[in-house]
Amino acid sequence: MHKQYLTTRLVADVANIAREAGALIMEIYSRPFSVTEKADSSPLTEADAAAHRLIDQQLKQLTPLLPVLSEEDTAAFAGADTQGRYWLIDPLDGTKEFIKRNGEFTVNIALVEHGKPVLGVVYAPALALCYTAARGLGAQKVDDQGEVSVLNVATHTPEQPWRVVGSRSHAGDAMPRLLEQLGNHELVAMGSSLKLCLVAEGSADVYPRLGPTSLWDTAAAHCVVEQAGGSVIQLNGKPLDYSNTGQLLNPHFLVLGHHQQDWPSLFLNQ
Repeated sequence: MHKQYLTTRLVADVANIAREAGALIMEIYSRPFSVTEKADSSPLTEADAAAHRLIDQQLKQLTPLLPVLSEEDTAAFAGADTQGRYWLIDPLDGTKEFIKRNGEFTVNIALVEHGKPVLGVVYAPALALCYTAARGLGAQKVDDQGEVSVLNVATHTPEQPWRVVGSRSHAGDAMPRLLEQLGNHELVAMGSSLKLCLVAEGSADVYPRLGPTSLWDTAAAHCVVEQAGGSVIQLNGKPLDYSNTGQLLNPHFLVLGHHQQDWPSLFLNQ
């Protein structure tokens, strides 16, 4: 791939792949489907596998030289290319939400370069929402009417309550203690990578993730947040990174809009 490979055409091509996978997922969503368990006891549906096959095949046609790391086939990944690039995908993020049929699930496709997500597409097929971003090209949301919105994170002011995103299916025990210390706040529950997208579009101020996630859960939406002017950081203040594919689990992290709060200190003091 040439140096100026991050183009609006590439973003559109990847978004089209995500939409095709979403259409396949929705076909399965509309009828009875099988559910099994992975080795870690997390659920797996036929939609996860079908979306994986479609995305993997189409990315390899689009960029034959770029490796693909997918949640549904980690064994096939031999590492990033010589430029530190690889595709990182979650064919169906929010499988629990898919099973509950609440619509809060996504297709996540990210392009990583030297540990940083430089292109991201998050598509929520049941909601007909598509978030896209690429380094230097900003972040956008396309709604079910085809309306395009440029995304910018919100600026929090002291007189406003904090709008805090929490997981729909992975609430955990640490969040209530932190919210009590934070003071005036509103809690917004959401599933899948849409939690990060709420911060990116300015509908929330912060998403603290204090439970387990994997690289493919966050990378695409991470790019959307950064290109909208926000940040995704570990509790030590360093950016969340995707270099070490030998360690598939993320550390705990914070997704932030514009703010004056010293969030890392708040969390590390717990």
